[in-house]
Amino acid sequence: MTETGGSSGPEGTETPKPQEDTPTPPQGERSSSPAPEQQWQSPSGATPPPQPPPPSYQSFQPQAPQPNWKVGLGRPGVIPLRPLNLTDILDGAITAMRRYWRMVFGAAAVTAVLTAAINLVGLLLIDTGADLERVRDLGPAATDQELMNQMLSILGGTLASSFITLVATLLGTTVLTGFLTVLMGKAVLGKPVTFKEAMKEATPRLLPLLGLTVLYTLAIMVAAIFCLLPAIIPFTFWALASPAFILERGTVMEAFRRSVKLVSGMFWRVFGILLLATVISSFLASIITLPFSFSAFMSIFGNLDQVYIPSTGDLILQSVGTVVAQTIVGPFTALVTVILYIDQRMRREGMDIELARAAGITPPPPPQAW
Repeated sequence: MTETGGSSGPEGTETPKPQEDTPTPPQGERSSSPAPEQQWQSPSGATPPPQPPPPSYQSFQPQAPQPNWKVGLGRPGVIPLRPLNLTDILDGAITAMRRYWRMVFGAAAVTAVLTAAINLVGLLLIDTGADLERVRDLGPAATDQELMNQMLSILGGTLASSFITLVATLLGTTVLTGFLTVLMGKAVLGKPVTFKEAMKEATPRLLPLLGLTVLYTLAIMVAAIFCLLPAIIPFTFWALASPAFILERGTVMEAFRRSVKLVSGMFWRVFGILLLATVISSFLASIITLPFSFSAFMSIFGNLDQVYIPSTGDLILQSVGTVVAQTIVGPFTALVTVILYIDQRMRREGMDIELARAAGITPPPPPQAW
């Protein structure tokens, strides 16, 4: 027996004292030391590195498929369905001219021939060449009053012929703009369209479109008379009225208001693109018409004291050059204006989604939170 009252062990040994009882933690609490079976160790006895915690699914957000920026929601037609840059707009106009070349150049040729014919008839009827001959025949002995009378006569004839040219240009521009706007509305979606279908859709809108074009032209002319800078205000703010009138099928005043709304906030961008398209068209037209105005061009290097008087053959040749130039270059500016209208609506109103659905393309769903 030991002093503690326990049984004695073998001889020469002492029975170890029992350890003090470990206090039991209160119910509902757990010991801070992990259980023996949770203390994993490597075979060498080293404690393995801590494992990263499992991912939290509450913070996981599914990634929706993002459309390719180069094509946006797709390119069913001549332009990608996304906000366009300058290259896209110019390329879209050229692509439409190349893909629908029969309809584009056919309509442009018809309107150019009609415009040139009206202009040529006006020039032949007014006959400013006779006034120029009288000025040439006056000689150095003519009085100031005689020169003034002849100059006023030339000015009156020039204004009359210019008015006829303006009327012919407005008529041709109206018909071509209406036709090409309908064509571009189909070309953006990649849908087939025939000449008869496009004209049938555009014809009921041509007469109101002519009134819109007249108001637009008069506003620019009146603003230009007072100062050149204010002329760019109606030129830019109302530039998209024609495509808005054809495609949205509203009234003339609604088309003007829609154009102002679409251009607001992007005035200089719209003005720059329209100005660039006009410069490109004018430059190409001058190159094309130069061979047809050879006589007038060579008169620059002739006797400066002799007044150049174009003959009937010269006027006919110049009209042919105008027809060729308007047929090739005329559709470019109109198509750029329509594409710019569509681009502004895609930027401001999300029209690219509507066009994608109209073309049979399902846009990607918006991302949803779990």
